[in-house]
Amino acid sequence: MYPAVDPIGRMPPFGAEHLVVLAVLAALTVALPLLARRADRGVVERWCATAGWALLAATVLWTAWGMLPAHWNIDQSLPLHFSDGLRLATAVALITRSGWAIALSYFGGLTLNLQSVLTPDVTYFAAPPLELTMYWLLHMAVHLAPVALVWGLGYRPTWSGYGAAFALTVAWAGLALVGNAVTGANYGYLNRAPEGPSLLDVLGPWPLYLVWEAVLVASVWALMTWPWTTAASTASAPVLDRLGLVRRRLDPAHAARG
Repeated sequence: MYPAVDPIGRMPPFGAEHLVVLAVLAALTVALPLLARRADRGVVERWCATAGWALLAATVLWTAWGMLPAHWNIDQSLPLHFSDGLRLATAVALITRSGWAIALSYFGGLTLNLQSVLTPDVTYFAAPPLELTMYWLLHMAVHLAPVALVWGLGYRPTWSGYGAAFALTVAWAGLALVGNAVTGANYGYLNRAPEGPSLLDVLGPWPLYLVWEAVLVASVWALMTWPWTTAASTASAPVLDRLGLVRRRLDPAHAARG
């Protein structure tokens, strides 16, 4: 095993860089679905596929970069954080529009990923400008992809999708716990809270915050599912996969353009 690289710095939460990113992300969150709804569906879906391949390539290359001996750190280099799994699922969702991937991207990208956006734990180990850029590009992509898919292209989660996303998240947590037990790391912040301030601080000490986090995630995801399953325009929309994980609302404007 290569020796760990000591951190050389951290990005302060709610500093200038953080506030700029939040402002840009807020603007894109509003603008992206509006643009997607006005454009031709076929064009938007090709854009999504291209973005998905780009996200997949960036994820693989960034993981490989962290595995290099010069950059290796046992707490960061293994792809066992929730965000690592979400990036792969989001890439699959953009490329294939698979039901399980869209559901996981929607629920995880707008909650678990949002925690990393609002209370980031950005630690520099080798190249601060690159590490800062990649952190925000990847987390912004995971946030914006479900915004485009759900509010732009009309994909809607179902209760089956809710259950599948929750089960996959629990399975990933189990994998991360095994990795933590073997390496002594803290992937998923399942063994202790992050060093900087985070939303976990209000949920009590470890391991109590894990219980409250599971309850909170289950509750918030249920609230994120309920509106799509009660609206008449969505409840009658066709199911896109055999497991019934997502529906797609056919927007009249998109339908008219093909």
